[in-house]
Amino acid sequence: MPRLIINGEPREIDVAPDTPLLWALRDSLGLKGTKYGCGVGVCGSCTVLCDGEPLRSCVVPVRDLAERHITTIEGLAAHGHPVLSAWIDRQVPQCGYCQPAQILTAAALLGRHPDPRDGDMDAAMGDVLCRCGTYQRIRQAIHAAAGHRSIDQPMRPASNTVDAGTVLNDWIRIAPDGSVTVVVNHAEMGQGVSTALAMLVAEELEVGLDSVQTEFAPAQTRYRNPMFGEQTTGGSTSVRAEWERLSQAGAQARDRLIQAAARQWQVPVQECGAQDGAVLHWPSGRRLGYGALARDAAGTSAPSKVALKASRDCRLLGRPLPRLDIPAMVAGRTVYGLDVVLPEMRVASITRCPIIGGELAAFDDAAALNVPDVERVVEISSGVAVVASNSWAALCGREALQMTWEPGTRTGLNTEALDDRLRAAVGGGGEVRRRVGDVERVFQQPAHGVEADYATAPLAHGTLEPMNCTARVTRDSCEVWLGTQSPEGARQAAAHASGLPLERVRVHSQHIGGGFGRRLESDMVTDAVELARITGVPVQVLWTRVDDMQHDYYRPPHRTHLRAALDADGWPLAWFQRIAGHALVGEGCAELPYAIPNLCSEFVEVDSPLPAGAWRSVGAGQDAFVVESFIDELALAAGRDPYEYRRALLKDAPRHLGVLDRAAQGAGWGRPAPPGRHRGLAVYRSFGSYVSEVAEVSVDDGQV
Repeated sequence: MPRLIINGEPREIDVAPDTPLLWALRDSLGLKGTKYGCGVGVCGSCTVLCDGEPLRSCVVPVRDLAERHITTIEGLAAHGHPVLSAWIDRQVPQCGYCQPAQILTAAALLGRHPDPRDGDMDAAMGDVLCRCGTYQRIRQAIHAAAGHRSIDQPMRPASNTVDAGTVLNDWIRIAPDGSVTVVVNHAEMGQGVSTALAMLVAEELEVGLDSVQTEFAPAQTRYRNPMFGEQTTGGSTSVRAEWERLSQAGAQARDRLIQAAARQWQVPVQECGAQDGAVLHWPSGRRLGYGALARDAAGTSAPSKVALKASRDCRLLGRPLPRLDIPAMVAGRTVYGLDVVLPEMRVASITRCPIIGGELAAFDDAAALNVPDVERVVEISSGVAVVASNSWAALCGREALQMTWEPGTRTGLNTEALDDRLRAAVGGGGEVRRRVGDVERVFQQPAHGVEADYATAPLAHGTLEPMNCTARVTRDSCEVWLGTQSPEGARQAAAHASGLPLERVRVHSQHIGGGFGRRLESDMVTDAVELARITGVPVQVLWTRVDDMQHDYYRPPHRTHLRAALDADGWPLAWFQRIAGHALVGEGCAELPYAIPNLCSEFVEVDSPLPAGAWRSVGAGQDAFVVESFIDELALAAGRDPYEYRRALLKDAPRHLGVLDRAAQGAGWGRPAPPGRHRGLAVYRSFGSYVSEVAEVSVDDGQV
């Protein structure tokens, strides 16, 4: 039995000697701060410190680590390492899944170089992948921890437990100590929505964020996104959709608390007001905290609509405030879907057909069943599952399966075949999405013409936390635990797989280690529920990185043909754009902010043989790439600076122009770039957000 020194304590770990350290930490010791990302030592999410140096725990067996000193994020947090405070002060995390590994790597760097330079940081930190792109803030935090900048945000205690309290409405619960729980009905995947929605409530309720905690809403119709009509997170809608509703919830609860206090004091309501989590009687100076008033307030009637604060009176909204969930993230306490543990829980890994549209022909499970701790092999709708008492056994058992697949009709499907279909479609006619002026007439007249074709490939989402779901099914109930962007979709999938009515199904939403649209789907729910129903015990389905990449709902590929006619000074007289691709590609692709007198935008829908899904900005991401690249082509043909060219064409689009100017000024556009570097810029509107970016790119021997 291997003996390791874990966070300063000798620990004998009851695992097979070839078990990677990652699974010994997570499954045997319950140290869930160390994350599973790829399992092959590439993404770095599993990084721990071994004798003070970074170690990829997913590829090193425990037999090689006897008597070595292993530090996990839990151990670093227990000792209050200054890098944790720096991470909070600089608000580094987004989804947070990679951050324990980032923090441990930074601590090792500071141990070697107390005053590292940016180049030292890049060399040390570059092997830990962050899909959210937090690298600039990581640099700032390391400089701060090294003493270059002051740390003015102390470590705030964080807990995953939620106090009980009195329910005032669907969104607010107040505990006897005055702490406020806000129910968040949108998924937290790094966009900070759990803090943003809590701010809406806290602003009107007149409490500080330091007295607020949050919990995720169950899958119920009253928590639907009003912009979608379903309980879904996406499209940059969370704050826009909930601004009025949650502000009203806070204001209504505040008024009920004021009513309760006035009744206790037997004074007119008009003489009372709320401030800092308490009701005050202005004439007498008396004060009652919300905790003491909540029960009485629950018995008062809620006003149907309350006047909200004017923006000038807001104390929280419009101000940069620290996120509520970051202290738990940096200490390794945030519970993601893969961190859920239930009594008697088993772990399953599923082999799926590697060919889209293929089917299972036969399998031999003898070798898999000989793997220690593998309990059974089960055929389910998506493939063949190996069920084991721990994660490593499930993964090893899966590798031991002997599979035979029927490939189906799509064996010739490849990138080239997909592109051939799109190329043919973009060469024909399409549905007109937008028409201004007379493009055809302009193209018949003499003018300088510019044409270009653009193509994008299918993309997987590549979330750092692989797909997963934990399910428990009994005769009359079904529960699932997962990070999901669609709790209602997960509930419906669980009901279908369990055979139970919807009202018997409960979804427990967790933090998400990267969503990007992938977790709008519920295929992992079906996996887990089918296995829990068959085995009779809770089952956690663990996808591998290969599963994730090979069985995604991909951003569909697309092609665009563009043509423009320029006048003698290089300004566009006409613009024609034809887009071909899956229906998702056509979302939001008819907007063009530039003042062009004649334009036509067409779309040709092409069914994708690949499973297609929302990928971040959906069609807008591809369209932004195409439109802004072509604008650069036109600026080049006109011999004009691409920034000034855009400025002149955005005369009727002030918000586009505003962000373009801000980005260009911030990047120092107009000053020469450093030797060997090149700059480009772009501007686009998507889902109500106006965005401009400047990229600075260096090329060394042909390599970007």
